[in-house]
Amino acid sequence: MKKLLKEIYSCKICLPHLLDGVNPIISASQYSKIAIIGQAPGKIVHQTGIPWNDKSGERLRNWLSIGSEKFYDPKQVALIPMGFCYPGKGKSGDLPPRSECAPKWHESVFQSMRNITLIILIGSYAQSHYLAKKKKPTLTETIRNFEEYLPRYFVLPHPSPRNNIWMKKNSWFEDNVLPVLKEKVKNVLLS
Repeated sequence: MKKLLKEIYSCKICLPHLLDGVNPIISASQYSKIAIIGQAPGKIVHQTGIPWNDKSGERLRNWLSIGSEKFYDPKQVALIPMGFCYPGKGKSGDLPPRSECAPKWHESVFQSMRNITLIILIGSYAQSHYLAKKKKPTLTETIRNFEEYLPRYFVLPHPSPRNNIWMKKNSWFEDNVLPVLKEKVKNVLLS
């Protein structure tokens, strides 16, 4: 795993497309129990090199009901984005994750992690990639039917503050989905 991570950290495949340069962000161990597949690092994460080191990460840790110590322990939780580098700013937020990363690296990363029992898919990019045709037509429908993807996958919206409107419109998420998520995460980390 150390050799693979070193290769990822030195990857420059997307360099011609990234105005802010490359800085691949990933945290994983051969012992990881949970994998969190996110979108791509934001500007703050790109600058600090710490995955989920922003408001989205705070909300995500709250959803999971785990503190920073466990969240950032790669023996417990692997943090793997669809695109490993900050894609840059678009008209209404960050650009989509670069499409080169997941096909190039994800399979190798998962082959190196034999203890993964839960994969949390955050947002439509991760869900489209991993669920393929099993994904529902909308993110809301996919998340409403989260139990269909268990026990392997748990689907979530992106925890970005930009999704506050979605959260208000879909109060069932906090009432019905988050308690199940917290229980699953707790059970996996205790095993």
